[in-house]
Amino acid sequence: MVTRSCRRSTEPLRIDRLGTVEYRAAWDVQRANADARRAGTGPDVLMLLEHPSVYTAGKRTQPEDRPTDGSPVVDVDRGGRITWHGPGQLVGYPIVGLAEPLDVVDFVRRLEEALIRVVHDAGIRTAGRVNGRSGVWLPADDRRPERKIAAIGVRVQGGVTLHGFALNCEPDLAAYDRIVPCGITDAGVTSLSAELGRPVPVAEIIDAAATAIDAVLDGTLPVAEHTVPHAAAPAGLDLRLHPTLQ
Repeated sequence: MVTRSCRRSTEPLRIDRLGTVEYRAAWDVQRANADARRAGTGPDVLMLLEHPSVYTAGKRTQPEDRPTDGSPVVDVDRGGRITWHGPGQLVGYPIVGLAEPLDVVDFVRRLEEALIRVVHDAGIRTAGRVNGRSGVWLPADDRRPERKIAAIGVRVQGGVTLHGFALNCEPDLAAYDRIVPCGITDAGVTSLSAELGRPVPVAEIIDAAATAIDAVLDGTLPVAEHTVPHAAAPAGLDLRLHPTLQ
């Protein structure tokens, strides 16, 4: 179990609750925060916000992943493939100077751990990780396939993290129908509201997410095993990707 901080700084993490921010404007703020962090003139920052509806494509996005109806897409410099952001989804951008030696996989696992804690505390105790896939998942049942409830895509530049996570609270899940989310064709997407059968607004979750992210980065919330059994792929077919690239 990981119990040490992954942050280079011992100063408190600044948490900015920003409301709803257009994607490109938030990206500009991310980069400004990251520049200040690299220069030593700014602190580690966790940006928490919602976006108006937008599709963003990471560096590994394939043409077949993109919207089928011609919806515009913002191409970004994070890892992974295409995803959607929009109202009802809590987006978090931790802009953090990582301790040496840099360990991006560890950073991703910490973000997963925090979001697993939030989802568990909301009442969904089956949430966890699927081997070979990043994010937070729910297991398949007799009616539904495995379902992703939180996505993660990050970049590290000059030792400072960019981009982050998206936790589906009560978004319009129909937005995912126009794309192949994260390039994964054999699983679904879900939300806290869909699973709990009641509205779960971002406002209900944001404080818990802030607390969990702060704790997991500093190591007071240890990274533990939360394995969701993953159905085997057909013989001869390997659908796994490196966990930081999905």
